[in-house]
Amino acid sequence: MGRSKEGSRTPLSKYTIEISAHAAKYLVGIPKPDQLRIVGVIDLLGDNPLPPKALKLRGREGYRIRVGDYRILYTFDGKVMTVLIIKIGHRKDGYRVAKL
Repeated sequence: MGRSKEGSRTPLSKYTIEISAHAAKYLVGIPKPDQLRIVGVIDLLGDNPLPPKALKLRGREGYRIRVGDYRILYTFDGKVMTVLIIKIGHRKDGYRVAKL
């Protein structure tokens, strides 16, 4: 899977964030206020990849977290300290194309 963004880590974050090309493309196509909220949550995942509102996906690897009407699907690797954002999508679209 290609990465649209090389790993980035803010000076205080513990995990490197990587965003798939699919997720990045979707993100730039949504309204700016929603983009900002989603990016804020993604940044927080760099500090804690398992916040209280994150839910384990059933039947597949990964987690999801809700941001308003949007969902972020992601995985993380504690050994290499990386969070991979796999998909960002509107809740009405469900998880049809999310194959982790």
